Amino acid sequence: MERVERLICSVKNYDWGKFGPNSEVYRLYVANCGDLVVDSNKPYAELWMGTHGSGSSYIEGSEGKTLKNWIEEHPYVLGDNVLDKYGCDLPFLFKVLSVAKPLSIQAHPCKELAKKLHFRYPNVYTDGNHKPEMALAITEFEVLCGFVGLKDLQNILDSVPEISQLVDSDVVDRIANIDPKDGEDEVKAALRQLFTQIMSASDYVIVKALSQLIDRLRKKDELTSIEKLVLRLEPQYPGDVGLLAAFLMNYVTLKPGEGLCLGENELHAYVSGDCIECMATSDNVVRAGLTSKHRDVNTLCQMLTYKQGHPEILRGFNVEGSNGCIKRYCPPFEEFEVDHCDLSEGRPTTFPTVSGPSLFLVTRGTGTIITAGSSDEKIIKVGDVLFATAGIALSVSSNETRQLEIYRAGINSMFL
Repeated sequence: MERVERLICSVKNYDWGKFGPNSEVYRLYVANCGDLVVDSNKPYAELWMGTHGSGSSYIEGSEGKTLKNWIEEHPYVLGDNVLDKYGCDLPFLFKVLSVAKPLSIQAHPCKELAKKLHFRYPNVYTDGNHKPEMALAITEFEVLCGFVGLKDLQNILDSVPEISQLVDSDVVDRIANIDPKDGEDEVKAALRQLFTQIMSASDYVIVKALSQLIDRLRKKDELTSIEKLVLRLEPQYPGDVGLLAAFLMNYVTLKPGEGLCLGENELHAYVSGDCIECMATSDNVVRAGLTSKHRDVNTLCQMLTYKQGHPEILRGFNVEGSNGCIKRYCPPFEEFEVDHCDLSEGRPTTFPTVSGPSLFLVTRGTGTIITAGSSDEKIIKVGDVLFATAGIALSVSSNETRQLEIYRAGINSMFL
């Protein structure tokens, strides 16, 4: 059965989201949900597309039937390989994020830890799956991710006395005297000791250190990019330990079309901007800073990989047979990949056949979509979200006067 179903999707109004028309999530949600009255005075943070129970998508015109329920009734739409491996569910969750102020400094647990956390604290960790993820910038997108390299870390301890004074002197000395030849394990152990002491410090000590830091930075003539960021974030999260942790992290600004992979147990925090996000189907987050939500400092400090160095920036590669109109972003995770299709006025292209299901999101323009070998042409427009069954090839064309932009999420073709 080769079919394309339109979906009505769910939205999250987290307090870090952008408000009303300034939010890409708001713009797409309003277009997606049709006649539903939408309150523009709320923050619109995330648009969810998929089968996760915390933000279900629904089959349009089905009187409230979720995509997950529909798949359970028609399991063959997933394809044999996917059905055998993942059961009657999508192994990926597709999102749009609109970030006005930073999400928490966080990491997502590996499968083994996720199962343990879900068993012990099911109200906090709502499922037992891991959550590797990939973010693709729609607008300029700021991210804190991973830890800086050893040399930068040593410079930070020299130039940010508020951090050095916060931890034991032997920790500072250990890092200052590490030779890269000592090996990666030695560097990670020292970094773990430093980070754990910072994140575990009392609120009183943190507030005092931040007061000194902010006062010093405001008097400084020339600021580094991370110092400017900390001053920008301080009014949003006064007295938060995450402001100190930010100095230890890579500060990256993605341009539209660039992406970033974030593996399990990797420290990160989205700072601002709009992005497409795809991940394994999970909502597990271990937080420790820049948040008013539950913090699990011990778990976070124990679970991190403490990998150092600047992250790899993804720029995608052209999909064969798409006439240069489709770029694919293929992370090292088996559950998902993302295609970005950008068609100028009146131009056609074809999404190649894949042996698993796909979700399509139209973010710009209008056009048509048709199943290869079929005469059933559908008009598509901004905000449309479509579920396509396994084994289907779809041809798309933009309107003669409008650019058409589409994102597709599917199971990583390298693993199918």
